[in-house]
Amino acid sequence: MNPALLAQLAPDRAPPPLGWWPLAPGWWGLVAVLLLALALAGWLRKRARQPSIKRWQRVALRELAQLQRTPRPTGSDDAQLARELQHLLRRYAIARHGRETVASLSGDAWLAFVVRHGGRDWAGDSGQALLRCAYGGPAATRDGAVSHLDRERWLNGARAFIQSKGPGR
Repeated sequence: MNPALLAQLAPDRAPPPLGWWPLAPGWWGLVAVLLLALALAGWLRKRARQPSIKRWQRVALRELAQLQRTPRPTGSDDAQLARELQHLLRRYAIARHGRETVASLSGDAWLAFVVRHGGRDWAGDSGQALLRCAYGGPAATRDGAVSHLDRERWLNGARAFIQSKGPGR
């Protein structure tokens, strides 16, 4: 080897460092899987926080059955039954339809909402009797006697409202 020729050679150059961009296809796949996993975790967390309609429905039906099992002789405090039904249905309606929709309803507007969303037995005189008893108190029940049939319509209307799937169904 000739040292003069070796001196003329250029020094070795290191190759440029490898960059992260553009990513190899495997990295793109990993990014896609991670994004899907994050989206799924967010959806599951949101779903777990929202109480299901079925759960609210089961609780409301259980409370309604308890109200029905409570012995109420003829002439008992119908106003108490009316108030308990109103509270039960209002809690269920707020859970199902949202506070913004339900909280401001009272009187005839509340009755129309219940009838429209499945409580057909509350249409007419039995619904008006329920409102009179719930909001008027014991004096309202003495003035206009509530029949056994009205009480049955109240309970059946409450069950239909809780079991309904929405307006007109």
